[in-house]
Amino acid sequence: MNRKNKLTPSVTALYCRLSIEDGRENESMSISNQKVLLRDFAERNGLLDYEYYVDDGYTGRNFNRPSFQRMIADIEAGKVKCVITKDLSRLGRNYIETGSYIEIFFPRHNVRYIAVTDGVDSLNRQEMDITPFKNILKNTRHLGGVNC
Repeated sequence: MNRKNKLTPSVTALYCRLSIEDGRENESMSISNQKVLLRDFAERNGLLDYEYYVDDGYTGRNFNRPSFQRMIADIEAGKVKCVITKDLSRLGRNYIETGSYIEIFFPRHNVRYIAVTDGVDSLNRQEMDITPFKNILKNTRHLGGVNC
């Protein structure tokens, strides 16, 4: 077998993020709790080959985060086939860019996306139809709502 025919082993990316603006006093949001939640979910669902990508202390309002960028590079290299976050806001708080990753980037790279507590799984097409609305509501609520 030549090098081009070798399969690149793929992993599930367990992505955790927490910023100061998310509130350090909320224990349920801590990095360690996110890791446990994601690991347990992955193992219960047979996604046993996983790797943590952790951005502790980084805002979700942009995507200039070291572990997020490493995860994107790994996706582009074909190393990651599934991304799991605690919820949509852990991936990002900018709903337009977050939506772009969920609806364009991940599908283009054949990457499954799961947001555990929001009940989002890109394998469920019906669920994905309402995910953009969940994303907008979750992120505008965090920013103090929408003024109409």
